[in-house]
Amino acid sequence: MSPRRPTPAHTLRLVLGDQLNPLHPWFEQVDDEVVYVLMEVRQETDYVRHHAQKVLAILAAMRDFARHLREAGHRVRYVALDDPSNRQTLPDNLAALMQAYSASCFEYQAPDEWRLDAQLKHWCAAQPHACSMVSSAHFYTEREDLATQFKGRQRWLMEAFYRRMRQQHGVLLDAQGQPEGGRWNFDPENRKPWPGHPAPPADSRPSHDHSALWQTVVQAGVATFGEPQAESLRWPLNRAEALAQLQAFVTHTLPHFGDYEDAMSSQSPRLFHSLLSFALNTKMLNPREVVQAAEAAYRSGAAPLAATEGFIRQVLGWREYVRGIYWAHMPGYEQRNALGHHAPLPAWFWTGQTQMRCLRTAIVQSLETAYAHHIQRLMVIGNFCLLAGIHPAAVHQWYLGVYIDAFEWVELPNTVGMSQFADGGLLATKPYVASAAYIHRMSDYCQGCAYQRQARTGDLACPFNALYWDFFERHRERFAHNPRLSMVLRQLEKFEPQERAAISERAAWLRGQVDEL
Repeated sequence: MSPRRPTPAHTLRLVLGDQLNPLHPWFEQVDDEVVYVLMEVRQETDYVRHHAQKVLAILAAMRDFARHLREAGHRVRYVALDDPSNRQTLPDNLAALMQAYSASCFEYQAPDEWRLDAQLKHWCAAQPHACSMVSSAHFYTEREDLATQFKGRQRWLMEAFYRRMRQQHGVLLDAQGQPEGGRWNFDPENRKPWPGHPAPPADSRPSHDHSALWQTVVQAGVATFGEPQAESLRWPLNRAEALAQLQAFVTHTLPHFGDYEDAMSSQSPRLFHSLLSFALNTKMLNPREVVQAAEAAYRSGAAPLAATEGFIRQVLGWREYVRGIYWAHMPGYEQRNALGHHAPLPAWFWTGQTQMRCLRTAIVQSLETAYAHHIQRLMVIGNFCLLAGIHPAAVHQWYLGVYIDAFEWVELPNTVGMSQFADGGLLATKPYVASAAYIHRMSDYCQGCAYQRQARTGDLACPFNALYWDFFERHRERFAHNPRLSMVLRQLEKFEPQERAAISERAAWLRGQVDEL
């Protein structure tokens, strides 16, 4: 692997790019017989086409983590993307390194993506030396916990899981063990549009210049998309920066998070969201400390209960829940397509050049920043894909590549299950679709749009409207007995036959001309 044979070691320990946790039990003691291995490999840059900032941020954070380990006294072997001896896959590099170090033991932390878990297990099974997997020491739950809780049930509802997690870990409970405020869920308080005030907090994250690393990525031939922002990348590189980001969120942003959790604005891509998901999903932060920081803000009077509960539900509830969904249904979950949708992604998903202002705003933001908050992802981009009949696997691949925080264990259930209803309702009790009325109510996106938000048919009618009603026309039998959709279906029945026909005609034209919208 290396031109000069390194000093032998007994054990090689693999650290993946989303396992950048300096508090892992591995690092409590320094042992000269242990070498920590980090690799930049084309296997990981190329399995899906990634946003340039995602590639840059992960590689830069890996390099910073290697520096931290060395400064702490650990032995580190870092295989850079342009290392001449880099064989560009995990198995091939591991085989060479085990031989180079004359190592007799290989250890790795449990991967969070099924493909890596299967690859490493397969490689280990063929090795003559000892191989073992340890916990990543990150999540509240084990992989199989959700499947155990919901065994035998047709639907795996998050709310039941979330309440159990609150009780099990004593989060936001009063002295009698009941939920603070007498309720488990404060969603009704957290659905306000943003009126333009209070002002969103300034972005306090540090700016990093990764121009040299970007040139390495480009020269290696890695195919990316989106703006690299190589000279001013704002994502955290290490735990210290992530902790500062957490503190800034709890102090300045959490108090308003709940009120405007579902709001969207062309004036502020972030509004009052935390931007902590990248640091969490690369394990720079532990979910327990994030939850504890939010709860401490509530108990000190610095943040209201509704905001605190809404934020904690995302971390303690939803994040752990979708991980359980992922591990219970892989492999194969990524291929689900319950509604039989097969259309390709519109070409403007790679440029943002569409006349629909809501989609142009959300997609251009995604391409420029590698980020969009959950309502932009679900109720603008995902909503359109579901209504337009885009193949869920194509939507999944785009989401997995474009977002800085997208690792398959968390992105896949959110996209295939929550956003595209492709699992047939295992995760969501109804498809999350909406007409232009919802987007207008929760954002300023309709202002100045080329389309008319109130019209259902006609050349200038907002595409969301005809596609929305036609979606329920096409899938009426499937949803006929869904109590959460009865009102929508009753309203559809009240339309005159001529209007229903006109809606279907308009929707069919839109789906056929989707690249031109």
